[in-house]
Amino acid sequence: MDILKVIILAIIEGLTEFLPVSSTGHLIVASSFFGVAHEDFTKLFTIVIQLGTILSVVVLYFKRFIQSIDFYFKLLVAFIPAVVFGLLLSDFIDSLLESPITVAVTLILGGLVLLKVDDWFGDCENTEISYSTAFKIGLFQCLAMIPGMSRSGSSIVGGMTQKLSRTAAAEFSFFLAVPTMLGATLKKSYDYYMDGFTLTSDQINYLIIGNVVGFIVALFAIKSFIGYLSKHGFKIFGYYRVIIGVAILIIHYFISPLTVI
Repeated sequence: MDILKVIILAIIEGLTEFLPVSSTGHLIVASSFFGVAHEDFTKLFTIVIQLGTILSVVVLYFKRFIQSIDFYFKLLVAFIPAVVFGLLLSDFIDSLLESPITVAVTLILGGLVLLKVDDWFGDCENTEISYSTAFKIGLFQCLAMIPGMSRSGSSIVGGMTQKLSRTAAAEFSFFLAVPTMLGATLKKSYDYYMDGFTLTSDQINYLIIGNVVGFIVALFAIKSFIGYLSKHGFKIFGYYRVIIGVAILIIHYFISPLTVI
């Protein structure tokens, strides 16, 4: 890992974390291309720099985070499925984090869903999120434990199945990212420490730089995404996912294998 790779990966994280295109999938492919995906620090880095991106949510939606205690209880209810499945499937999830092919396949499958989701659910006007709706969205979010599925995409589609408007579903997905990604960061950092690793001064600087870059980029990405989504829907993201997924498969099987071993 070097400073250029740090900045590029942080930009990718900031751009893709809140879009329904899978930030984890993009980071796996990018780090595989750089030849650093197998490094333990890279796996820590791609999780910890999410702190910067979730801080952008708190900054942009600060008033929503201080509006009522009920808001936090709903986030807690939505967060519970991720805690349960994350603990149960931790080792399985880690094994998938080294598979560009898994990313390619899930990008394509998720893209096909996004191509049809507007037709299936339209754009309802409901913005009220009940505890039941919050829990169901949390269940959908768990699909994103498979790299390439997209945390935001899964939770937004989950919200739309509950008749939420595209904007309401997307914003709740942003809010839900805060406890989910904070929890993932704390767990990954703990595991890294328990496995006997320590951070060098360069690695600490890389984490700081990655979080700052991710924060700045995410600010622009969130505002642009909400504006586009409210007017145009998901189809462009569906096409993008399918194209990228097919491109990864072509590169891997016909040009140069993407391997992290």
